[in-house]
Amino acid sequence: MSYTNGLDKPSDYFNTKIYTGNNSSQTITGVGFQPDWVWFKSRTTTDSHYLVDSVRGNTKYIRSQTNTAEETNSTAVTSFNSDGYALGSAGNVNDNANYVSWNWKAGGTASSNTDGSITSSVSVNTTAGFSIVSYTGTGSAATVGHGLGSELACYIIKQRDATGGWIVYHKGNTSSPETDYLRLDKTDATVDDAIFNDTAPTSSVFSIGTNAPVNTSSGTYIAYCFAEKKGYSKFSSYLGNGNANGNFNYLGFLPSLIILKGNNTENWSMYDNKRLGYNVDNNVLYPNATSTEGNSDDIDFLSNGFKIRRQTGLLNDSGVEYIYMAFAENPFVTSTGIPTTAR
Repeated sequence: MSYTNGLDKPSDYFNTKIYTGNNSSQTITGVGFQPDWVWFKSRTTTDSHYLVDSVRGNTKYIRSQTNTAEETNSTAVTSFNSDGYALGSAGNVNDNANYVSWNWKAGGTASSNTDGSITSSVSVNTTAGFSIVSYTGTGSAATVGHGLGSELACYIIKQRDATGGWIVYHKGNTSSPETDYLRLDKTDATVDDAIFNDTAPTSSVFSIGTNAPVNTSSGTYIAYCFAEKKGYSKFSSYLGNGNANGNFNYLGFLPSLIILKGNNTENWSMYDNKRLGYNVDNNVLYPNATSTEGNSDDIDFLSNGFKIRRQTGLLNDSGVEYIYMAFAENPFVTSTGIPTTAR
């Protein structure tokens, strides 16, 4: 896959924010931009993950650890603001607890996209390779426009109006990722099914089969789509070695967020640069579980990639393939030739 130009300041497009809830209302600033997709999780209580975006609206939320339909809460995220968001008193985002939010910038207000056989509504940021896509299913094999103008490396689909699993396409999944999918809400290994109509995404569309989780007639769906961008994001895989001295994975940037999943029956895992944020204490949360933050010493964030530091089925069983999604804090070398440093 060819890359577009690198992004010298990744925090203009993705940023992690930690804060303390107050069980009342508050405005969270310091994100650095007005976010279009915000993923919340309590670090210290067993609350659900809580995902909102600007396409569905700030009062509509879905939960990554369950297949339940979209719900409405007007007392959680009350607005998206120019440097963050405002919160009401809802427990999933503002209880008396410590929280993390992962924030992505798309393109604000969505517009109609007719590239696919299904007309979609898309908020798109081609610079960062991220779009939020809303569409209505037909029940027949179809294509959906994503607006990025680059081949997708990863996309995640969730049915909004009914129960349905979180379906993940990832280019590092196998040698033929269009035939296999993962479930973000499950510990399951990859499943071989025609859920993507056994068709790879293109620079303009992704394909969906007739499976209900992605394309039931009149069903409503949301998709989070990513194209790989040099110096900002990478979507790939590695083979576990079953050793505490685990793999080094080159990214070309200092990571700010890494999401991992093995082709086994272990949890998904998430690590970022703000929750403690120093090697080797990059604490873990699990997208498919309500668990509180774990503190095992799993992973090092380095100036040009990440290194596995533990033998565990979560991220380093011998011979198991692990896919990852990584977003940058800093590129390894900026467009002006200035190197970053490890921490």
